[in-house]
Amino acid sequence: MHNLQYDRRDFLAQLLSGVGAVALSHPAFAKAAKFPPTRVITRGPRHHWFGYYDKLQFDPSSRYVLGMEVAFEHRSPRADDVIKIGMVDLQDQDRWIELGESSAWAWQQGCMLQWLPGSDSEIIWNDREDGQFVSRILDVKSGKGRTIPSPIYSVSPDGKTAVTPDFRRIQDVRPGYGYPGFPDPHFKDLAPKDSGIFHVDLETGKTKMILSLDEISRMGTIPKQQKGIKHYFNHLLFSPDGSRFITLHRWQYPNGKRLSRMITARPDGSDVRVVIDNGFVSHFIWRDPSHILAQSKATPESRSWGDFLVRDVTQSKLEEIGKGVLDSGGHLTYLPGNEWILNDTYPKGKDRIQTPHLYHVEKGKRIDLGHFPSPKVYTGEWRVDTHPRFSPDSRYVCIDSPHKNEGRQLHLIDISQIVGTS
Repeated sequence: MHNLQYDRRDFLAQLLSGVGAVALSHPAFAKAAKFPPTRVITRGPRHHWFGYYDKLQFDPSSRYVLGMEVAFEHRSPRADDVIKIGMVDLQDQDRWIELGESSAWAWQQGCMLQWLPGSDSEIIWNDREDGQFVSRILDVKSGKGRTIPSPIYSVSPDGKTAVTPDFRRIQDVRPGYGYPGFPDPHFKDLAPKDSGIFHVDLETGKTKMILSLDEISRMGTIPKQQKGIKHYFNHLLFSPDGSRFITLHRWQYPNGKRLSRMITARPDGSDVRVVIDNGFVSHFIWRDPSHILAQSKATPESRSWGDFLVRDVTQSKLEEIGKGVLDSGGHLTYLPGNEWILNDTYPKGKDRIQTPHLYHVEKGKRIDLGHFPSPKVYTGEWRVDTHPRFSPDSRYVCIDSPHKNEGRQLHLIDISQIVGTS
């Protein structure tokens, strides 16, 4: 398949033919160009970003866009580094509205900031208090808030429960994803019984461990098993109906390298399935309650990675999607209706260009949404992945990307004419 570029002729032809109306009313939107209209919705001198791609950044009305604000870049956060929590009002000249703060955060995923599913006014994020990690729930309309005595990672679709890994252990093995300040009490234990995945009741605050690292380390076959490998969990995500969740079971070798298996389970930790067991699995997203789109290798011996659709069963068969067109290293989500896949790339070429893009599943065609350079200083732990997130009405995509001399900022891309939501 050839990539379908969204060039000036395509844009003008669709505009003149009346196929959708592009939102050019805002002065910051570029007029007819190679890519769909884009504007930067946060401003320096402070830096703004959101983090991961599988969280609800937009409120249900698609008007308010969550973000985090920090005064520095290009170093690891310390336990006493505080970031501001806020939202951008897209209907009031992109006004930044400060909402709170957090001292439990990382560059790649922030503080797990997100709109609480099922609510049009509540948000949730991680913080620290009295020597432990906690989560805050705030009603942005009333200003009322409450604290849950546990951090969270993924929230169920009904907003009532969450699952979370041990961020202390993640910080030990993968800085940039965990939070500094509290050392892993099981540092010397390669697969502890008292660390793993926890279920959190967001109404009562009750927390219970549902899957331990000891248990998962003894389940099935560990590819390239050897002495001294250190086990941990990362990247959790509830299914669309809340009946199951995904996590990556990862293990780190003494030389720092790591492999992964994709695991699914029920919210109580039962019915554990090792869906992809070859050791090579990365970004993923649920397509529906029974299918997952994930990046892996066709076989452990394959040189290249791909995007594969799998069923939520043990040792699922891998069906490759968009080979050679859909980027095999980006961050994947389905737009509502599953007609389009939203994805991005890591920096490529001498100019280190990142390219968020849409992929039409039935037609097998790709539409690039823009080219965003990432200077070399943005590498390693404090790199800026674009992590594209879509609005509930499928009108917008928001990404994180450096902007001129203002550091990382939020960029809004109008995709309404492409997907037909204008």
